[in-house]
Order: sequence, then C-alpha cells, then structure tokens
Amino acid sequence: MSNSTQNAQAFAEARRLHAAGRVAEAEQAYQQLVTLAEHREPVLLALAELYLQTGRVAQAIESLTALTQEVPDSLDYCTNLAVILEKGGQAEAAAAEYQRFLMRQPASANAHFNLALVFRNARNNAEAVAEYEAALQHGIDSPEEVYANLGVLYADMQQVDNARQAYAQALAIRPHYIPALFNLAGLLEEQGEREKACATYEQILEIDPGHADALSRVAHARRAESASDAMIGRLQNAITAARDEPAGRESLYFALGKTLDDIGDYEQAFDAYRSANLLGKRRTAAYRRDLTEQAVTGLIELFDADWLQRAAASGSASPIFVCGMFRSGSSLIEQILAAHPKIQTGGELDYLPWLLARRFAPYPESLRSISAEQIDSVASEYLEKVAALFPDAQHVTDKRPDNFLHLGLIRAMFPAARIVYTRRDRRDNSLSIYFQQLADDLAYATELANTLHYYDLHERLMTHWQKLLGESIFTVGYENLVRDPEPVLRALLDFLGLPWDKRCLEFHAAGTLAKTASLWQVRDPLHEDSVDRWKNYEPFIDGP
Repeated sequence: MSNSTQNAQAFAEARRLHAAGRVAEAEQAYQQLVTLAEHREPVLLALAELYLQTGRVAQAIESLTALTQEVPDSLDYCTNLAVILEKGGQAEAAAAEYQRFLMRQPASANAHFNLALVFRNARNNAEAVAEYEAALQHGIDSPEEVYANLGVLYADMQQVDNARQAYAQALAIRPHYIPALFNLAGLLEEQGEREKACATYEQILEIDPGHADALSRVAHARRAESASDAMIGRLQNAITAARDEPAGRESLYFALGKTLDDIGDYEQAFDAYRSANLLGKRRTAAYRRDLTEQAVTGLIELFDADWLQRAAASGSASPIFVCGMFRSGSSLIEQILAAHPKIQTGGELDYLPWLLARRFAPYPESLRSISAEQIDSVASEYLEKVAALFPDAQHVTDKRPDNFLHLGLIRAMFPAARIVYTRRDRRDNSLSIYFQQLADDLAYATELANTLHYYDLHERLMTHWQKLLGESIFTVGYENLVRDPEPVLRALLDFLGLPWDKRCLEFHAAGTLAKTASLWQVRDPLHEDSVDRWKNYEPFIDGP
C-alpha cells in the first residue's frame, strides 16, 4: 500500500474519530498527519475546525495561519482567519491578513471589500472608503451593495453630499434596490426633508408592500389628525399581514401607538405600545434588577476621589459630552447647541464604548489598576478619532446618552471635559422610553416597571457623579428648558465658555443633521406638549 493511500486512510479514520466525539484521539491523529507533506491542507482545516469546536481559539488561529501559508492564494482561508482575529479584538491582525493576500492578488475585489469591512469596524473610515472604491474599481459583483455601504459610511462621517451621491449610484445600477432606498430615506429624514423622505419610503412600499419599517417611518414622520386617518388602517392591516414576522410587527405596533397618541386615544395607544414591548422582550435579554443594582454600586465604589487623583490624564482638551437617560432631552440640547457657530454636532458617537471594549475589558474591573499613562493613551485615541471625523470643528458634542455610566472615566480621560446632563421627569422620561423601539441591549426598556427601576438607579449614580465631579457637570432640566429656554441656554453657554448667540433659540430652522430616534421632535420649536404627558397614561402606570 502506498504512503498516499495510507495517509488517506489515516485521515479518514481521524475524521471518524472527530465525528464520534473522540476529540483527543482525533487531535493526535491530525497532528501526526500534519507533519507529512501530503494532505496538509485538509488536515490543517480539520484541526482548525476541531479547535474552534472545543473553544481553543489560539490553536485554531495557529492552524489557520499555517493553512494560509500552505495555500496563500485562498481568499476563503484568509477570510476564515481574519474573521476569528477580528472577533477576538485583533482588528489590526485581521487587516494585515487581507493586506498580505492583496499583495499577491491585488485585483481581488472581494478581498478589498472584506478589508473595507474590517476598517469600518475599526473606525478607520478613510481607509474603509479607499477599500470600497478599490472593490468597485476591480469589478466586484453587486456593486450596488458597495455603493449602499459607502452611503452609510459617508452618512456616519456626516459627509451628506457624498452619501447621497453613493446612494444615487447604487440606484442607477439597480433602481429598486431597497437597502439603498431605505438608507437614502433615513438620510433625508436626518436632514429634515420630511416629504422627500416619506415619498422614498412610499416608493419602497410600492416595491415591497410588506416592508414594515418603511411604513413605520412614514407613520412617525406624519401627525395623525383624527380617528379616520388612513394611516391607522394601514398599520392595522400591516400588523395582521406580518403575523409571522415579530420584528416587523414590533415596529408597526410602536408606529400604531404613536399614531393613536396623536389623536388622543390613549387607551388604545398604550395597548399598542404594550404589544410592541411584548415583542421587544423576545429580542432582549431579561432585565436583572439585582445585577443592575450591583453594577451601579460597583461604579460608585470604584470611582472615588482617590481613583481620580491617581488615574487622571494630563491633557487639556475639553470635549463636550451630552448625556442622561435616553429620551431625556439630550437630542434637543444637542440640536440647540448645534445652532451655535462654534459647535459641531457629533451625534451619538460610539467611540467611547468602542474604546472601553477594546482597551478596558473587563470594564470596570480593569480600571482598578489602570495607570494615568494608559488613560492618557485612550484619551488621545478618542481625540484622534473625533478629529478625523470633524477636522475643522472647534467644539464637537458627543451625545451618547448612556455615557452617564462612564462619567468617572470621562473625567479621568479629560480633566477639563464639559459634561451636560439632561434630566427629565421620572414618569415622562420612563414612558417616552417605553414608547420607543430601542436597541437590543436596553433590557429595561420593554417593561415600564423596569424602566422606572432603572431610572431610579440612574439618579443614584448621577447623585454620586455630581458629588464627585462637582462643577464639571451642568444639569439641564427638560421642563425648565421648554418653559423658559433663554436663561437655561445662557447659563449653559457660559458653562461651555461660549458667548451667547440668539440663533440657539431658533435651532429648529438651522437645518443641521439630526441623527436620533427623536429626529422629528427636534425639528419643532420648543413647546411644552411633552411635559406631564404621563398624566394621559396615569391609569396604566404601575408603581410609585
């Protein structure tokens, strides 16, 4: 029997052992075979599969690295390795794998596309744009998908003209390409072009009458005036038609709740919101009050005056952070500030949570032994990312509401930071959250009692931050702002070290980009319609 035949039989036996769950024996057999010149490719692939199945990522990376060396022109093997590296937080190594491959195969459009995704996830936006363009240059299949991705990237970079041009190019190739149409409509909304946005959503509905998100967006953009409004029937029919699509039904129920609220049918509106949130619970983890309380207690115990003194960075930068509970008025404040000529809106930047995941895991435990030099390094990276996105801005607002969780770290990173905290009535704020479809990680948002509980914990934490950070925090009371805005805004601008500008009172006419769930609310002049809104729903609010 030839060596080749013996090796093939040995490999078949190793695969049998592997399939039978006899992992240790299979691993030993693979390792013996991999030393031979023959069969290295399938054996290395099988080894990588075994290591991934058994949770040994480092060994899987070793096997896949050897495999890419064995077959250097295989994009599949390169991609397998890059995906594992990126998932493990090694984005630079993942990018290096594609770059190595492209040194050999510079015309590989798919490799350029994959590298663009890595750069995008690493917030290296300029590099991502270059790779998307290279993918197009080398004739990638489905170029409309690339243009749509470019549009989203440009929109995130607040390069609105480039974003619209990218969507137009996608639609020139494929006029009924729904991802490009939907993202274009979203961009039109963010620019305040209500009628154009709604027309684009309606265009989507002509192509796909069951597109729940498009119909929901139209409902949110337009105010219903009476019980005979056609939108009510459209939403009810769409909910029935989407019986087997929980995600679509959820967004439609939220839109129906909003539409019924418009006409003052609060009982039916609350019933729609309740149905939406019951569906939302399916996609979110259970809210654990005990664990959330422990987490807040942990933050309070860790971040004290001694920690701040030891960990504070040395920089003099004074970025502006706007934070608070979701739906507390942070978007409104950002839009008002955006009307000031010296302020550029950043929107809900994700740089800080992204840096936390990359540099401070596990958070906050890793900060117990952190050095000022490490804090300084992360602060510099944050500033670099923001400067790359807004190179000409004097002041940029970072309006990610849940940054209120990280104010101790923010103060350590930027001792001169200006923190604007937006606070709203507990019941109004909690109801507004319950009435909004929010992200999967906000487990408290799908049950009103849990939202009220989380609000109370947020207040406990903010009380700690205010005692610890003192004059670094400026509190904007939502109710005071909408009732008598000028004194509040004058004090706020003084806190920020900026001169008074009356344009801040006319923010709704400024035409700035609004990237927020409440984008239509912040297009209106200040009003008190949302103050004491909870009274409309008092019979449905459980608890204090």
